[in-house]
Amino acid sequence: VQLQASGGGLVQAGGSLRLSCAGSGRTFSNYHMAWFRQAPGKEREFVAANGRTGEYDADSVKGRFTISRDNAKNTMYLQMNNLKPEDTAVYYCAARSSSGYYTRSSDYPYWGQGTQVTVSS
Repeated sequence: VQLQASGGGLVQAGGSLRLSCAGSGRTFSNYHMAWFRQAPGKEREFVAANGRTGEYDADSVKGRFTISRDNAKNTMYLQMNNLKPEDTAVYYCAARSSSGYYTRSSDYPYWGQGTQVTVSS
């Protein structure tokens, strides 16, 4: 599967953004999808995931970010509300074939290019 992330931008603290990840192929619905982010000088970290076994997200974004997908459009979303300066990062979408509980970047073989999210204070 090929992935393309979009929707990043500059927003003030407390604002919202919605990221999109468009996937190729007719089997998009079979993939376990996730969002990761990487801030300057830091390791890539798990944000949220969505698959046949359900949805789960990182403690740092609970109650603020929502992951969803529209399989008919081959697209996954990340709705980000109440953004904080510490959410500033490049956000990546990722996919793997089998579903389950996977939060390590090494668990995902397929990656889209990143989209920059910058939150000003």
